[in-house]
Amino acid sequence: MANQLGTTVSSIATPVRYTVMWALGICIALSLAGMVMPKWLTFLITMAAANGLVSLGIMVLMRGGVVPFGQGMVFAIGGYAAALLSNKLGIKDALLLTLSGGVIAALIAAPFAPLLSRYRGIFFAMLTLALSMVTYGLLMKLEVLGGSDGFNMGRPTLFGQKLPDESVGYIMYVLTISVSTLMALLARIYFDSTRGLITVAAKENELRVEYLGGSVRQAMAINFILAAFCGGLGGSLAVMALGHIEPNFSFWTTSGEFVFVAILAGWQSVIALFVASTVLEVVRSFSSSYFPNTWQMSLGIFLLIVIRFLPRGIGSLWVKGGGK
Repeated sequence: MANQLGTTVSSIATPVRYTVMWALGICIALSLAGMVMPKWLTFLITMAAANGLVSLGIMVLMRGGVVPFGQGMVFAIGGYAAALLSNKLGIKDALLLTLSGGVIAALIAAPFAPLLSRYRGIFFAMLTLALSMVTYGLLMKLEVLGGSDGFNMGRPTLFGQKLPDESVGYIMYVLTISVSTLMALLARIYFDSTRGLITVAAKENELRVEYLGGSVRQAMAINFILAAFCGGLGGSLAVMALGHIEPNFSFWTTSGEFVFVAILAGWQSVIALFVASTVLEVVRSFSSSYFPNTWQMSLGIFLLIVIRFLPRGIGSLWVKGGGK
């Protein structure tokens, strides 16, 4: 019995150890590459990684068969939380602001989780979209939060040290890459856990999951809160990189971009999500430069091409069964 238990634990620990080493290797490689990248590219990847965290939350929900169109709400909540904590309470540490943005977004989203866990399909999508647009309306009207113009955020610190002008962009790049890598790793472990597999099973047959003793509504509620936490992290990191927050963070088009990334990546691979987010930022950046009046059409054509030739998303290029 002891030998069987040891074999089982070893079989579980080996893939996890491999995943951790592989994730650390990517994080270190990107951090080193950032030292020789031009500033515009490090900023682009910083925003792509921050936005990828929001789409990671969508992937968590997509694995259960639902697609939220309201991630802009938690993206904005995380951003406003970080900016207000910095400007009003004097909390400047970037790591603390990032974590606070995620936690506050999750806490605000938690009361809605039991309600939303009851719905599927278009009903879930429209309810989440409604929450996002209500948030947008409130942010537009509240002058204390800057109204339609928003407000600027002061430069954060890191471990109590002020960030020098010449390297602030690189430091935010490394921080965002590190947080994104950690969350991607945790997401991969969660997807392979019992609760993560229950989510996938619920997508296929909710009734069978209930018969086997699993709670689909509980799993979906937990996934919604986890998605909110990811969105809050992304919002706080994006605001610290931009130095400005505004209500458009919660507008429906912003939520649509996160869904765009999730569809582009597919739900099988966490890596594909951040690749898709980077691709979106590159296409949007160059399209807006060369086709300023039609860059949205360029994105639409690009998405149609991907759907036509990669219907399961970019991740299907290297993922057949499981995922990374």
